[in-house]
Amino acid sequence: MPLNSTRRHFLRQSSLIAMAPAIPAFLRPAAHASAKNNDERILVVVQLDGGNDGINTVVPFANDGYPQHRKELQLKTNRLAKVNDEVALHRSLRPLADLLDDVQFSIVQGVGYPNPNRSHDVSMAIWQTARFDRDDHKSFGWLGRAMDEHREANASGAADSVLLGTESPPVALRGRRSTSVSLAHLGDLKLRGKLTPKTPNVDPNDDLLAFARRASLDARGTAALIDEVAGSASRDGAPYPDTQLAGRLSSIAQLIKSGFSTRVYYAIQSGYDTHAGQLPSHSRLLNELGGALKAFQDDLNSAGLSDRILTLCFSEFGRRAAENASLGTDHGTAGPVFVMGSKATPTSPTRVTKAVFCGVSGQKFPLHLLLDYF
Repeated sequence: MPLNSTRRHFLRQSSLIAMAPAIPAFLRPAAHASAKNNDERILVVVQLDGGNDGINTVVPFANDGYPQHRKELQLKTNRLAKVNDEVALHRSLRPLADLLDDVQFSIVQGVGYPNPNRSHDVSMAIWQTARFDRDDHKSFGWLGRAMDEHREANASGAADSVLLGTESPPVALRGRRSTSVSLAHLGDLKLRGKLTPKTPNVDPNDDLLAFARRASLDARGTAALIDEVAGSASRDGAPYPDTQLAGRLSSIAQLIKSGFSTRVYYAIQSGYDTHAGQLPSHSRLLNELGGALKAFQDDLNSAGLSDRILTLCFSEFGRRAAENASLGTDHGTAGPVFVMGSKATPTSPTRVTKAVFCGVSGQKFPLHLLLDYF
């Protein structure tokens, strides 16, 4: 190991351990992470907000109904990333086709639930709580409930889940006992660390801001720690595109590689409610998605962590088969779900039935398998 690398590793470890009593609870496990063999599995969730058009994402180009319902929005065959003789990925998702070839990517087609609801809020609440009763939609999410059980079995001071982004924390992460932290970006840690103990109106339940009150070290030392923890893991990582989603996944990768024991990470990509002028906006969104997911998986592969990380990508519903008069698509029901990782069961659509094409199949996604993953 090079001398400078050894020195950096020593300084990082010694400074973290010395600061353990003062740093936020969800940061503390990083102080000792490399002192043990950390082989715990991690779930990363990417939410496509707005209702992704599954038909132009996983394209049934060989189905006679496709050109019939998509006279203007039909994607030309020579500009698709073919999966097989019947189905192709949108050309913007070509990087994911490479992962499919490498058996690190899985497509689950036609995923939905019985009696689908086309309201964004209601459908997302069903996805995030895994419950149909509206009275349950303001309670606890499926990931929060899962982390409640994990917390009982494995007591830890770490945050059970982290949202990277400026959006409101998703209900999916809300648990009775489990804890969740929201970060706009890693620099947010440094910004909050610079707050003085006299900062007014600090929420006592905010673990990060509470840190500013009780920290015994000055802000410069805190910022240096955050820079070292977040920056040291990223220097040897794979390159990421210059997009918002890629930046968020890059931050997640940095936290994972730095040894944090958080088990669930969450990121949201918005803009999929494509009622008008869909072709250019949808292509841009999928280009951002494909590039970000591929870079994230490459980063995990290069760090030797791909067998521990599973990435789930979903949207609250799909879009209708028929295009509308505004060159867009309206709210539908079922749609494709992506699962990425070296431990993902390699599957891809072999044929598209009428039910799947029309978005009404309502195939259930096996959440219990994700929970078993932990």
